Amino acid sequence: MTTSSLKQTPLHAMHVRMNGRMIDFGGWDMPVQYSLGTVQEHLRTRTHAGLFDVSHMGEIDVRGPRAIPFVNRLVSNDASKLVDGQAQYSALTTPEGTVVDDLLV
Repeated sequence: MTTSSLKQTPLHAMHVRMNGRMIDFGGWDMPVQYSLGTVQEHLRTRTHAGLFDVSHMGEIDVRGPRAIPFVNRLVSNDASKLVDGQAQYSALTTPEGTVVDDLLV
């Protein structure tokens, strides 16, 4: 995919202005690293603040009496252990059990 055909988040211009090394991340033009390097990025996040652009991420809403069994077929944790207001870090997996991506349930 060419850079011009990649989708851009609302923060794209800021990433470019801050010298982010941009890559194709699932069809989105996203920064993978900034010019100061990962160590400086880590230290600045620890001592000042960090911002993670989640604009490219999706959200799905699953409802109904079979919602929990459906979600449990998609992720590696047991969503039935959650109560209202809780979130669970999990992995979206293939039927074979390999990881597609991480997510929050």
